[in-house]
Amino acid sequence: MPLTDAQIKAFRPSEDGKPVKLADGQGLFLMVMPNGSKYWRYHYRFAGKQKTLALGVYPDIPLKQARTKREDARRLLDQNTDPGLQKQVDKLNASASNATTFELIAREWHASASHEWSQDHADRVLASLETHIFPFLGELPISQIKPMQLLAVLQKVERAGKIDTALRLKQRCASIFDLAVRTERCDTNPVAPLSKTLRTQQSTPRKALHQDDLPDFLKRLASFDGNKQTALMMELALLTFTRVGELSQARWEEIDFEKALWTIPPEHRKLQEKFKNTAPPHLVPLSSSAIAVLRSMEEISGGREHVFPNRNDPRRPMSPETLRRALHSMGYKGKADVHGFRATASTILNEAGFNPDAIERQLSHVETNKVRAAYNRAEYIEERVKMMEWWAKFLESHSR
Repeated sequence: MPLTDAQIKAFRPSEDGKPVKLADGQGLFLMVMPNGSKYWRYHYRFAGKQKTLALGVYPDIPLKQARTKREDARRLLDQNTDPGLQKQVDKLNASASNATTFELIAREWHASASHEWSQDHADRVLASLETHIFPFLGELPISQIKPMQLLAVLQKVERAGKIDTALRLKQRCASIFDLAVRTERCDTNPVAPLSKTLRTQQSTPRKALHQDDLPDFLKRLASFDGNKQTALMMELALLTFTRVGELSQARWEEIDFEKALWTIPPEHRKLQEKFKNTAPPHLVPLSSSAIAVLRSMEEISGGREHVFPNRNDPRRPMSPETLRRALHSMGYKGKADVHGFRATASTILNEAGFNPDAIERQLSHVETNKVRAAYNRAEYIEERVKMMEWWAKFLESHSR
């Protein structure tokens, strides 16, 4: 029998302390709890599974309204739509429509975009917004922010000398406003008119050694009076011209002495986080000089995971900062940095007539031409083996 309002009002909880179901029909029932609370529920089946939908609390939702909600759910079932799932979607949409301030939408954008980033990068992005944008625009409705308001905030960052930061913030704001436009919480993106309003940071090339600088540098490296491991890491950086972060993370399991090959896994390469699961490893042919350096390190750290372990905590790799400090102690502060070894090697090898594609592959550079990248997947291993041996002998000839 269908329920009546009088029956519901008069019903008292069970004395045994158990919930009681009062059925109204067609899946609708009232759950009466031991404390007297009454909840509307609707039983239904979807995709072969029994499910329950919460319809509200009695008397906030009276009997007539509960029946209307039941009929709404049945209409969704007729359309092959799960009413429980639809309720979740409606709740999310309502939450999104209520999130209208710049900060709330910015955090929504960050939560969505950051799954493709490393944790460090995600933290830096959010911190930049919290420091430079939220204090000035965060509490404003995003639909009311005008281009000149945003420009004033970005120029404040620019005047502080943080030109690159201002440009990155503008890009992030563009993505945030784009999300707001797509979700109908904003009509236009105010970043669009600001395309040429900020200064561009003049890029400065890495400080690199010239060919004429090599004899003096190699002489100083040979007489380096610091930690031997640091000197060997510096020498291997010059011989392989890999990125210092890749060198720091090197593990013995990556080194194949028999094949004279170092295989750098994608997770240690300089790649966007979203590409690291599918990217190939980077292969580095090792010259006889590079093998000699690794054999020397094997005597020092052969029983540990990392080729260059941290002296204070051998379970961790040596910090790349160690090489920067070593260069400073050798008298090269402001004159050269370790990343510049890559530019030095590239310049000399190109001038010596080696295949530019082989050099680029050795540098682990990403091909910017998408069509060329799709077809040119060669590793040029044979050419690079000869090239790296030539480079080692070239350095040896300049160390005398």
